[in-house]
Amino acid sequence: MRTSLPALATALALPLAACSSAGADAPPASASATTPAAVEPSIDTMKRLVQELSSDAYEGRAPGSAGEEKTLALLAAEFGKLGLKPGNKGSWFQDVPLVEITAKNVSPLSFTGGKNPVSTTYGPEMVIGTYRTTQPKIAVKDSPVVFVGYGINAPEKGWNDYAGVDVKGKTVIILVNDPDYETPGLTGPFNGRAMTYYGRWTYKYEEAARQGAAAAIIVHDTVPAAYGWNVVQSSWTGAQHVADSANGNADQSAAIGWIQKDKAQALFASAGMDLDAQMRAAKQPGFKAVPLAGVKANVSFDNDLRKHSSKNVVALLPGKTRPDEYVLYSAHWDHLGRCQAAPDGDDICNGAVDNATGTAALVALAEANVKAGPTDRSQVFLAVTAEESGLLGSAYYGENPVFPFSRTVGGVNMDALSVAGLAKNVVVIGKGKSQLDAYLDRALAAQGRVATVEPTPEKGYYYRSDHFSFAKHGLPMLYFEGGEDLVNGGTAAGMAAAEDYTKNRYHGPKDEYDPNWDWSGVAADLKLYYDVGRALAETTDWPNWVEGDEFRAIRDKDRAGQ
Repeated sequence: MRTSLPALATALALPLAACSSAGADAPPASASATTPAAVEPSIDTMKRLVQELSSDAYEGRAPGSAGEEKTLALLAAEFGKLGLKPGNKGSWFQDVPLVEITAKNVSPLSFTGGKNPVSTTYGPEMVIGTYRTTQPKIAVKDSPVVFVGYGINAPEKGWNDYAGVDVKGKTVIILVNDPDYETPGLTGPFNGRAMTYYGRWTYKYEEAARQGAAAAIIVHDTVPAAYGWNVVQSSWTGAQHVADSANGNADQSAAIGWIQKDKAQALFASAGMDLDAQMRAAKQPGFKAVPLAGVKANVSFDNDLRKHSSKNVVALLPGKTRPDEYVLYSAHWDHLGRCQAAPDGDDICNGAVDNATGTAALVALAEANVKAGPTDRSQVFLAVTAEESGLLGSAYYGENPVFPFSRTVGGVNMDALSVAGLAKNVVVIGKGKSQLDAYLDRALAAQGRVATVEPTPEKGYYYRSDHFSFAKHGLPMLYFEGGEDLVNGGTAAGMAAAEDYTKNRYHGPKDEYDPNWDWSGVAADLKLYYDVGRALAETTDWPNWVEGDEFRAIRDKDRAGQ
């Protein structure tokens, strides 16, 4: 799960539309007719690999690090011992070209020309970076400042925060999330509480670049952002990874970053404006961007630039009767590496939950499927890189699939499995979007559990993990998380555990292996992944997105030639 430098504007090739919340179409017949082999994925395998992958020896598994080399070697060895085949033309690996960018000598982000100068310090008050991969120095000088509300240009919704304003060469101040994120229910131009891609901070930078802004700064606000400043700070300081491109991403804004809300309030006050009033205005249709009269932005920083190839891991378990049809299991192996130190001096973000659990699950599921015997369809186990940098590894696979999506029936994505204990439910991210829900419902029924919708759809989880990279190419993907209604303690205990993880461990040095974890929920959820994947690998059906979903037309076009 992520919050670091995002995928670039070119990554989205689909119309930007809201997540559908409609019920799924009638399920394929075999979703209720196929019985998965009675094999239980091994929790011992999970424990062994999570403990290993999240140990200090792996230094937080940053792409391009010694920790990456250790991770790749471990995964190739584990898949090889199980008898799986190297999936990429005889290789376990798919090269993903990246550029590592480390900001140094960062000046304050300062604003002059108002009633009072406002200066912000890198780290505690603002973070800054760039997508540009060939510029060792970035300098934004005397750039006029414009407040562009939520920074959305959505013609199909009749919404354009940039209408009537030219921001070329200027610094834009942007709000995170959608204009109607506080609206009760799921109604409104941007689906009410359910975040659309327009609400993601990645989109904000993409649109600012399309508008020609020199710098794009998002105002951090904990509720609409879905995490505190500590997450932003730990994610944006230190080495960042960006997808390489032929033009060095010269079409992107020179500087992108975040600013603490209290500093943004001081900035607006210096221009004789009230930030809270402007935030209310930005929620209304017809909002017009507002220049901060006379205010100019300045910031500069140096970049250490290093081109390198990180790697996705691709393992194949061939099918017995239809080996040219595939089921995909995905998880990201990477984490943040060295990060902002905790008070005790620990500066390794180990990523035990996020996402050593998902990575270990790939091996445990492969192991279980080997024990159960071959399926009709082939199964692909894909461990992707640089999710924490904006889904870069999965995006690269999406653009360069080893196995054609037109021949891939669908898949499941695993990211940060819950170690809080067994829950009565699982939370399906994007519930109702595809016919894969029927496969999950059947597997859940066997456990006496249920699928529920996201309790916090405003957090935009659908756009924050690797399944999105495949979905936007039309591939039906299932992504669910451990539920919050715990068998021991109920919803109150489950929500408290989730809040504690987000506040105290997520993207920080304290996301470490704990021998006292309760693995009962992981065991149950792992069996769901196994049952769903196994059923998909045995059926002759091709489940699709529901009618009207944002990805349905892409899938239909891709499958039309088959």
